[in-house]
Amino acid sequence: MTQTAFPPPPTRLSARGPAQARIRRASSRGRPGWSAFVVLVAVLVAAPVLGVLIDAGTGQAPDLPRNVGDMVLTTLLLMGGVGLGTLVLGVGLAWLVTAHTFPLRNVLVWLLVLPLAMPAYILGFVFLSTLDAAGPVQSAVRGVVGDGFAFSLATLPGCVVVMSLTLYPYVYLMARAAFVEQAPTTYDAARTLGAGRARAFFRVLLPLARPSVAAGLALVMMEVLTDFATVQYFNVQTVSVGVYLVWKGSFDFASAAQLASLVMLFAVAVLAGERLMRGRSRFTQKGGRGSGLRPAPLTGARAWLATGVCLLALGASFFVPVLRLGAWAVERAASDRPSALGGQFGEAFVNSVVVAVIASLTCVTLALVMGHALRLGGGRSIRAAAQLTTFGYAVPGAVIGIGTLLTFAWADRTLEAVGVPGGTGLLVTGSVLGILYAYAVRFLGPAYQAVDAAYASVPTTITQSALSLGAGPVRLLGRVHAPLVRSGVAVALVLVAIDAIKELPLVLLLRPFGFTTVSVSVYQLAKENLWDQAALPALVIVALAMVPVFLLFRQVRHGDRGSRP
Repeated sequence: MTQTAFPPPPTRLSARGPAQARIRRASSRGRPGWSAFVVLVAVLVAAPVLGVLIDAGTGQAPDLPRNVGDMVLTTLLLMGGVGLGTLVLGVGLAWLVTAHTFPLRNVLVWLLVLPLAMPAYILGFVFLSTLDAAGPVQSAVRGVVGDGFAFSLATLPGCVVVMSLTLYPYVYLMARAAFVEQAPTTYDAARTLGAGRARAFFRVLLPLARPSVAAGLALVMMEVLTDFATVQYFNVQTVSVGVYLVWKGSFDFASAAQLASLVMLFAVAVLAGERLMRGRSRFTQKGGRGSGLRPAPLTGARAWLATGVCLLALGASFFVPVLRLGAWAVERAASDRPSALGGQFGEAFVNSVVVAVIASLTCVTLALVMGHALRLGGGRSIRAAAQLTTFGYAVPGAVIGIGTLLTFAWADRTLEAVGVPGGTGLLVTGSVLGILYAYAVRFLGPAYQAVDAAYASVPTTITQSALSLGAGPVRLLGRVHAPLVRSGVAVALVLVAIDAIKELPLVLLLRPFGFTTVSVSVYQLAKENLWDQAALPALVIVALAMVPVFLLFRQVRHGDRGSRP
């Protein structure tokens, strides 16, 4: 019997040979520097919050306002009221359009996202000018029932209603996505066991959607904490308002930092509450071929009642305010008074666009480079630092604003200590540098999330192939990664630019003397009851805010297909 000589097994040089060695050398070339960049960005983002916490803990005894206790109580009541209002509106409308069919349902399902484009401070002054005691609605009622009919809308309940109308889409989007994504077998099993549609919703679908609803409510609470223009219109004194009044009134760093730390505590409580609502439960589902939550057709009066409920929510939160603003703008243009398109509005618009462009380019560039650095490696610590850069979006604007002032003051003292005369103390109040830095801290989160999602769709083999061919980190970024993630970069640019144009608290806290933006113009004109002059700038903000909302329409409409019979 002869023995056949088989060739020796292939060696593993293909995996550990020269090609792999080139990958290791190319990926490690400059890796420490790229990783250090991620850590540096994380430190810069965390600096304002750390500055507030350190100053609040080690500073001198502050001279807090006497009504700080009332501010805390009012803030809690406002958060509770808006949370309950958005929960009822968001979950109720999400269930209505997911579980039923009725006239205009296929259009209303995505139109219900439109209030995201209506900032609360714009909706607030429109409501006050229309429905308050001196507004046309109460004036018309007094013409019928007599002069005794009058009430003020500038109260805490009025503020709760306005903020609930403009913030409910956060809960609506989260709840609807959860209802649509429920596994078919889950709902079918509940129906098979004899549960009706309503009971299956409350006992099965709603508990499974609890994590998503909790996330939406957390976003709502953060928006409530950040807002202090709307609450001032309604004479509601929250802690965020106290931060602004203390800083602008007395320039007292210690007191402003203490109040900002209170706002931070509220934010931490919101995040802890969101985790508590989730509990220790884990929600996992198996797929199936069941019919799932098939929308049930409504007929007759019930169908038109469902349509009316959706139209009422949309009309109060978007369509009627836009029509009101448009009427004011047309009336102003038709009058002999100076147009709002004059010098002040033009200057504010240019300032808004320039700041938004610089902020969006800065945030997207940082996000692009951080995503590239993570592709080159770095371990868990570097990835944790990258995630840390996103938390600025979850921090209230009052905290970031005061923290920016404290950070620049510390930098000024440091430069003076090393012999640099003058320092940088005037840069915050004498230029837009403080605003740009605060914007980078505030909006790096959404930019990084959008770019990181684009990076996730790029196979790692492409990166490895480029490295094996000798491409260095810089060339890899410019010739490979940047072109492949350009869709995420475009989305990030749009999101940050629109958020920067709408931003109000940071600009009011940090703007130089004489510097104004479109949002500041609207706030100041509305505060002086100059509704017709504020109409055109407000419409500009709403129109620009429509851009990211339209980006959401595709996702909502795609999710709608999953629930159609």
